[in-house]
Amino acid sequence: MRIEESHLNDQELMLAADGELTPGREALVQAHLEACWTCRARKLELENTVAEFVRARNAELDPVLPAAAGPRAMLGARMAEMTAAAQPRTGLRWTHLAAACAIAAMAVILIGRWPLLRGHRVAVVSVPNANLTPGATVLESSTQVCAVPTPKNRTVPASLQRQVFEEYGLSGAEAKAYEVDYLITPALGGADDIHNLWPQSYSSTVWNARVKDSLEDRLREMVCEGRLDLATAQHDLSADWISAYKKYFHTDRPVEAP
Repeated sequence: MRIEESHLNDQELMLAADGELTPGREALVQAHLEACWTCRARKLELENTVAEFVRARNAELDPVLPAAAGPRAMLGARMAEMTAAAQPRTGLRWTHLAAACAIAAMAVILIGRWPLLRGHRVAVVSVPNANLTPGATVLESSTQVCAVPTPKNRTVPASLQRQVFEEYGLSGAEAKAYEVDYLITPALGGADDIHNLWPQSYSSTVWNARVKDSLEDRLREMVCEGRLDLATAQHDLSADWISAYKKYFHTDRPVEAP
């Protein structure tokens, strides 16, 4: 069927948008586009999809990807080698076609996961970033700490919660999926300080906020019974709370609540 009698396929429209058609084919495609509203609209739709993908990549993915000099550059070089080696002996520019297909595939993935990227992303944050959340304490003794019979973590102000999410690159995350948690709980002398706060997932990992709560209860009990030094409890929480859990619960996996 002649090109004037049928609609252009997506491959031809992508090659036309990229300026990769042969001169003869380009003339036919342009002539068809001038006469066909459907194909012009589809070409614009494909171009907008690619543009949206690029904007999404820049806005959402760049901040959390490694630098170009690292694994991304190595992957790009490897992909270039593979496409060059696989180029068939025809007149078509298959390297550009492969790139177009890759972009289209990525766009489909992004469109399908757009709610996840834009507003419902739940990143797995089991342990805090030590540079952002090293832990902070107030000057309290074990006697002062244990004087409060049933301590509870103080509510973190909403403005401070937003600041914590921004520091961890989770400004678009669904806040209710996390607890903005104290690395060193106030029940063990932890301070109301952003350096002692981090966004911990409730359920995206087995080492979640609820598991850490049980460790905090165990450590406070040991401190107040005189079986553990307060400074040691604070240190173990801030250094590696998961290792501390394994140490004080004598297990490699979280213990199920009764």
